[in-house]
Amino acid sequence: MRSHVLFISGRSGVGKSTAALALHERLVALDIRHAVIEGDFLDLAHPAPHLAFPEVNLTEHNLAGMWSAYRSLGYHRLIYTNTAAVLTLPSLTAAMGDDPLVTAVLLRSSDGHTRPRLERRNHGAIDSSLFGRSVAMASRLDEEAPASVHRIDTDDLDPLNVADNLLALTAWA
Repeated sequence: MRSHVLFISGRSGVGKSTAALALHERLVALDIRHAVIEGDFLDLAHPAPHLAFPEVNLTEHNLAGMWSAYRSLGYHRLIYTNTAAVLTLPSLTAAMGDDPLVTAVLLRSSDGHTRPRLERRNHGAIDSSLFGRSVAMASRLDEEAPASVHRIDTDDLDPLNVADNLLALTAWA
């Protein structure tokens, strides 16, 4: 069976992880076999691997290993979250090694909705540089994401609504 991966991208504070968890809960309720990988953690280390070892793409290497393990257990559906995954789709799908079907989604939110989410996540006020990076990434993702990437504006949606939109795009139910 051919794999199907759902890539969920978006700026910091847009709700990628929350949406992935809500979708996971929906799929569990439907008894649909799947895996979730939080891509932002695949190369989280100090010093930053891309600086210390520029010749090694640790994200793809770790994704390949994790997906191989899931595949060996019979999983064919993957939910993958990462801020900029929609900008690196070819290398991520190649790392999976099994020519997956791809559904890519860019979650978007306004600055007015993102700032309070980041503040809640960080237990209070946020550093202006963190918010500035989120704003800059939102602009970059909007400009550079391929036209084939689905866009979902999350400002007026709760996580279950976002999950329902994602589920509809994958047709996994």
